Amino acid sequence: MADRSYLDWPFLEPRHRDHAQALDAWAQGLGPIDHHDTDAACRDLVARLGADGWLLPTAIDPADPQPLDVRTLCLSRETLARHDGLADFAFAMQGLGTGAISLFGTEAQRAEWLPLTRTGKAISAFALTEPQSGSDVANSTMTARDDGDAWVLDGEKTWISNGGIADVYTLFARTGEGPGAKGLSAFVVPADTPGLHIAERLDTIAPHPLATLRLIGARLPKDALIGQPGQGFKIAMSVLDVFRTTVAAAALGFARRALDEALARVTERQVQGRPLADLQLVQGHVADMALRVDAAALLVYRAAWAKDSGAPRVSREAAMAKLYATDEAQKVVDAAVQLHGGDGVRSGHIVERLYREIRALRIYEGASDVQKVIIARQTLDTAAR
Repeated sequence: MADRSYLDWPFLEPRHRDHAQALDAWAQGLGPIDHHDTDAACRDLVARLGADGWLLPTAIDPADPQPLDVRTLCLSRETLARHDGLADFAFAMQGLGTGAISLFGTEAQRAEWLPLTRTGKAISAFALTEPQSGSDVANSTMTARDDGDAWVLDGEKTWISNGGIADVYTLFARTGEGPGAKGLSAFVVPADTPGLHIAERLDTIAPHPLATLRLIGARLPKDALIGQPGQGFKIAMSVLDVFRTTVAAAALGFARRALDEALARVTERQVQGRPLADLQLVQGHVADMALRVDAAALLVYRAAWAKDSGAPRVSREAAMAKLYATDEAQKVVDAAVQLHGGDGVRSGHIVERLYREIRALRIYEGASDVQKVIIARQTLDTAAR
């Protein structure tokens, strides 16, 4: 039986343990998910997650606006990732896509979109990355021009998760209040906005709905602005401050599944009349994998607990969690492939799929190298005080 002792750690409360166990039981009934038609699969997953109430933690309730519970978000992503990467993706994007509306949206924006995304009746997306500005958000060039009674948007966004199937995008564009990060603003952009085009669908080693968006003279009403003009960078970083830790949790879910699969393999597979698990070199792999999983979990739930406990920013804690959990999950999955031998690289095998799924997590929402810069800068700032 897979280890669940971490659910008793003091970072978590009984309600978190109940949530994780109930979601795990629900996910066991998902059945096979078609990874060849990811658009249809994700639409179906969002609808099923929403219908059964699992999307409620992804955004605030407009009628009772309590803060987002990051531990619940992390446990949800960890649990779903352990079962299937697309299930995790479908859940995660509902939160990331509406994070700016939850944290900074007007009452009208919240009332229009959050009841839909929290119930799976609308799919959301987060449109920040541009061809020339991935982690360098301040270098964004998409423009939003004030045209009196409307904002007019021109430019391109790329690597947008849920691009092409989303009903609403949270999109960041340059409004020019200042140079660099000071001149960005955030907008709610319905998918049917005239002038918004899906320029290209993007294929990756682990298929997900991804696209390049092109906006040409796209007109938005003035009330599409989220927060104040020039607050876009602050809004984006605040959203990532919440959801970056959940990326680490998804990596942890992949690592737990890889460890579970490896344990089953080495206890069942016989070599020269003995289980693989009897070999000391195999035991060394298992020990390293278990250590990496537990250390990652401690960093993930430390960061989530700190945010839920009222810390205004957890950039350092979230960066540590994401950096360590995603890098170490890659090693855990790789070890699982090795222990499976030829089966580990057989197309369609669970550890082969995990091997493809885990890689992108070291890139999106801030690459590993960017997390090192964040950690170093905050550590140096603390030392200088």
